[in-house]
Amino acid sequence: MSSQTTGDVYDVCIIGCGPAGFAAASRGWDYGKRVCIIEKGDVGGAGIHHGALASKTMWEVSCSFKQAQESKKGFKVKNLDVSYDEVVDIVKDAESDKQKQMEKQIQELEIPIVRGVASFVNPHTIAVKSSDGTVKHVSADHFIIATGSKPRTHPTIATDGKIILSSDDIIGMEKFPESLAIVGGGVIGCEYATIFSNFGKTKVSLIDKSRRILPFEDEDISALCYDRFKNKGVLVHKAAQLESMKVQGGKVEYVVKCSEKSETFQVEKALLAVGRVPNIADLQLEKAGVEVKDGFIVNTDGLTTQDHIYAVGDATIDIALVSIGEIEGRHAIDRMFNADYQQLQSPVNYKNISSIMFLDPKISSVGMNEQEAKKKKIPYKVATYSYEMVSRAICQRETGGLVKILVTNDDQMKVLGIRAVGQSSSSLIESVSLMIRLGRSIRDLSELLVGYPSVAEGLQECVRVLLGTSIYKPHIFPHQIQLKTVSA
Repeated sequence: MSSQTTGDVYDVCIIGCGPAGFAAASRGWDYGKRVCIIEKGDVGGAGIHHGALASKTMWEVSCSFKQAQESKKGFKVKNLDVSYDEVVDIVKDAESDKQKQMEKQIQELEIPIVRGVASFVNPHTIAVKSSDGTVKHVSADHFIIATGSKPRTHPTIATDGKIILSSDDIIGMEKFPESLAIVGGGVIGCEYATIFSNFGKTKVSLIDKSRRILPFEDEDISALCYDRFKNKGVLVHKAAQLESMKVQGGKVEYVVKCSEKSETFQVEKALLAVGRVPNIADLQLEKAGVEVKDGFIVNTDGLTTQDHIYAVGDATIDIALVSIGEIEGRHAIDRMFNADYQQLQSPVNYKNISSIMFLDPKISSVGMNEQEAKKKKIPYKVATYSYEMVSRAICQRETGGLVKILVTNDDQMKVLGIRAVGQSSSSLIESVSLMIRLGRSIRDLSELLVGYPSVAEGLQECVRVLLGTSIYKPHIFPHQIQLKTVSA
């Protein structure tokens, strides 16, 4: 039988202790407020466990293994092997390291954590049901919903956690599967296709309804990734209609229709990577007066339809990135307790978001790409500079990449966006992010001084191409260096 206890009253109660909730709690402490966290699972949430940190750790291990197998640097490693158990152990160690850091800070800042499943009783009170059935009530002046997300279910295919998997189930496999079919050619699907093809122990197939993988990126970026998949033996079903997928004799049998032709395939396991949805089902938001539409919390700049309740991070699923969740969590606290911030009423700026797709090659981006600029009818100039021309990439023997910058097609030449693809590409985008945030011209970035040899040479030269001052000339290297102008 459950029992009820009366809890304390706080300035702000944060539901969920993933990256967004943790950042909000830390910011609340900065203001000297009484902060409480409610968490039903492990501190760190999906951002640490099963999600971003876990998958990126697995990606790093897979890249190291792949590089050790290659012989293009003049040496070979014999009898190289890895077991799935060893990979999982490394992932769990990474998760544990970050979780301990978060728990240490929460403890040292004396921020209480109430363990259990949260549901609203009224707009200012939450009931928290623990695993033993005990219910504790927590009241607060403000609330932040930071409950994260969960894998989206497929309308016709059910996961069983053993043979047909969601991304949450990947870490629970006992060994590398001999074959794996991945449903979904977006970021999550392509990321896991990269990981398992890097290890070389799994025959990977990728099923996507779009005519190309990563359809939200420009065709040249998508094609580069597709070619790399193809070279590693990944079977990509493009523009595919998945007619059926079922467990048959302990394996997965699926039927795909491409170009009016249906084919049947059999694999050991399948992964459904069809996106994520807000994890808000238990909250009983109607009791708090928070409007939900089509499974999503209605909000403006994080503020829900109740002026004391905010939603941040993957709970809104607007932009499912750890860094954005942290920014939104901090922003919500600032809106609550900073009078100057309230007067400015400055919303979170999403124009200069830095994003990294951990694929082969790695894709790093800020701002618009070409298809976004065309959709918005913005005239632009775009320069592309291949890693084949970058000395650092030549040293590394990793020239399969590029730097691509978009600017406005006017005298100001304001930076619209960048795509950097290849080794160390994530180190090239932060300066461009700042330029976009400040609305600056590409001419300012031309003052950048870089070391030699570094991949930043690619950024520097790409800027010079836009200005017509590059060291290496586009007409001499037309396949490696391009410049074009696109009118609205």
